[in-house]
Amino acid sequence: MTIRTLSELFETVVRHDKPDCLLHKVGGRYEPISTRDFAARVRRLAKALERAGVRPGDRVAQMAENGPHWALVDFASLALGAVHVPIYPTLLPDGAAYVARDSGARVLFVQGEERLAGMLAVRDQMPAVERVIAIGARGGGAGVEEFEAFLTTGEAVTDEEFSAWLRRARPEDLATLIYTSGTTGDPKGVMLTHGNLVSNILASAAALALEPGWTALSFLPLAHSFERTVSYIYFYIGISIAYAESVATVAQNLQEVRPHVFVSVPRVYEKVMARAYENARAAGGVKHAIFHWAVRVGRANLDNRLAERPSGFKLRLADKLVFSKIRERLGGRFQLAASGGAPLARDVAEFFWGAGVRIFEGYGLTETSPVLTVNRQRRVRLGTVGPTVEGVELRIAEDGEILARGPNIMKGYFGKPDATAEVIDREGWFHTGDIGHVDGDGFVVITDRKKELIVNAYGKNIAPAPIENSLKASRWISQAVVVGDRRQFLSALLVPDFEALVPWAAGQGIQGSSQELVAHAAVRALIAAEVAKTNEHLARYEQIRSWELLPAEFTLEGGELTPTMKVKRRVINTKYKSVLDRLYAEAGADV
Repeated sequence: MTIRTLSELFETVVRHDKPDCLLHKVGGRYEPISTRDFAARVRRLAKALERAGVRPGDRVAQMAENGPHWALVDFASLALGAVHVPIYPTLLPDGAAYVARDSGARVLFVQGEERLAGMLAVRDQMPAVERVIAIGARGGGAGVEEFEAFLTTGEAVTDEEFSAWLRRARPEDLATLIYTSGTTGDPKGVMLTHGNLVSNILASAAALALEPGWTALSFLPLAHSFERTVSYIYFYIGISIAYAESVATVAQNLQEVRPHVFVSVPRVYEKVMARAYENARAAGGVKHAIFHWAVRVGRANLDNRLAERPSGFKLRLADKLVFSKIRERLGGRFQLAASGGAPLARDVAEFFWGAGVRIFEGYGLTETSPVLTVNRQRRVRLGTVGPTVEGVELRIAEDGEILARGPNIMKGYFGKPDATAEVIDREGWFHTGDIGHVDGDGFVVITDRKKELIVNAYGKNIAPAPIENSLKASRWISQAVVVGDRRQFLSALLVPDFEALVPWAAGQGIQGSSQELVAHAAVRALIAAEVAKTNEHLARYEQIRSWELLPAEFTLEGGELTPTMKVKRRVINTKYKSVLDRLYAEAGADV
């Protein structure tokens, strides 16, 4: 069925009539929610919101973890013609209040006692919020109601009334405000219409070729445009959505749900690969040797894997001895995964494809709904983010910036016409801020962010992302930030992967706190060897001349990362200024 709005998407969901439309953990086990039960609750919540005074165009904000309630609030808001405003559940109260205030949200759904307390503490910063609805938390206080109690106020909605609400939506109507991460300032509300999102849902669904009846595991935050659009695709196709309890329980939930498909950011795949290497190292002896032999065989057979051709004897043996166990950790029914949000290192992609784990890398931005390009079945080129999806045009500007145009391009930034004009030109081209090129077969290669290019003291332009990805390909390095703007050479701040490093250090007889580990000579020698491996493949002016190990990861709470896990380079440069100054002072004599 061809759809034009998210309201029509909801009608498609209802037609699937699945006994397990959604799955969530209740009392320690996954329980299904049927399409009929989910649809009935959407209708009741829409009516409750309507009785609370919500009208078309009003903003309804939600700060919650992934779960059935997330889709329930989303679809109920959309059914009324209201604008859904997701708020990252990891944001601190002041940051969340900014989103609610800037969007002018009239209703705020908040999950959990701690978040509720935090948002009530800053309620005076959200003057438009009239009602706070508590999910999984006790209500109380002026304008605060518990979710289930609020839901009961919408029991009297009729079929005719609800259908009339759905039919009034138009493709050009605003559907959501998604606030960008804000690496250099306050977040901006990206205005996406029903038409923006539906065009991307249909184009991406066609590219990925998912199948009805599959089960998906959802664990990226639904406030992230990538997970949200993919979830709409699941609903559209008729794929059951199982919600992970948290990112920390994904490994366990994979075994319980046994999904056919999921999407993730590269860091999750990097950790899985690092754990596989560490397990092999810990096993030692023959098992360690067989693992590395299998990895070599997998990489040697990448062409067969990518083309999905029959495998030879060595690859079948490697599958039986090693790779089948990796796939079993994904639940045993795995068909494919998608990667987005950041570059997937070539080394990581080759490891998984060699193991028969198909990860299709794509590219896009919140402002593009979000998918612009994606690799797809039997049309994969590692090291690229794939060809464009249907309806999307790409053009490379003279300075190498990628420009995009199509029905998925945002309406603009909410309340910020000047900021909108800076990124969407008069011909409708959206300026992505990413640098890249398109190869002869239409595959797009991203090389860096335009604003993150390092210009060294000699005027050389250096893209830090490929260097950082090379460093993070090491199983000993979790995070890497390359610096060197206006400096004579590059330096790096490195965070070890302590999950791998601690057992390695114990095997060397080294113990202590993270601070003691990063200062230990043997650990520094280990990391120095990894940095040297990266430098071997770089031009002299791109090489890392000095580096420092940090005892703790960059985090959202620490201010170094955005909610989508992008590095705030300015914050890091400021926060670690004394470390960087010392690195350059100590290494300066050798320049």
